[in-house]
Amino acid sequence: MFIVFYGIIFVQEKSIFNSIEFYENTEGTWLNPKIYRKRYIPDEIIDISGDERLYYDGKILVTEWKPIHVRSDFSGGISFAFLSEGYKIGFFYGKNKEFLFWYIDIIEAETDEVNNSITLIDLLLDVKVFPDGSYVVLDLDELEESLEKGYINNRQYEMSLKNSKKITDMIEQEIFPPKFVSDFLKKLE
Repeated sequence: MFIVFYGIIFVQEKSIFNSIEFYENTEGTWLNPKIYRKRYIPDEIIDISGDERLYYDGKILVTEWKPIHVRSDFSGGISFAFLSEGYKIGFFYGKNKEFLFWYIDIIEAETDEVNNSITLIDLLLDVKVFPDGSYVVLDLDELEESLEKGYINNRQYEMSLKNSKKITDMIEQEIFPPKFVSDFLKKLE
């Protein structure tokens, strides 16, 4: 079903949570970009376009996904990629969709309008937030190694440090997760 509101096209569908999902395209035409995940360690680019898209407005991309390989520690998640902010917040859940932990990837988003694609480039640092609010910053060694080997440049290195600090500050100030994420997850309950 298409809904046009002030020149913006919305498409409604059902997600596996039986909620309504909204895809928004401010250009007035259907936008359904291919989505890629690029990692430096290991060096890979994976097409994750098969993840279920729950929301996209050009600034925030929300997807629901299952792990590429079967995992015993979680069964899936919902990712909130803040494309211009430089991070992707993952809500990881168990078999019954119960919350397990948050996992934040520091990213750089490359959008390619010609090929209608978004590439989420993993800038190596991650923050894992436990249910009690404690957290750990992961992969600082990989960040250093990637700079030394030339996988990333100084700008990306600094961006990774800056954005991980932004996340840890939000956690310490008890304003994590962002309101958009909390509100979105409440709609899925």
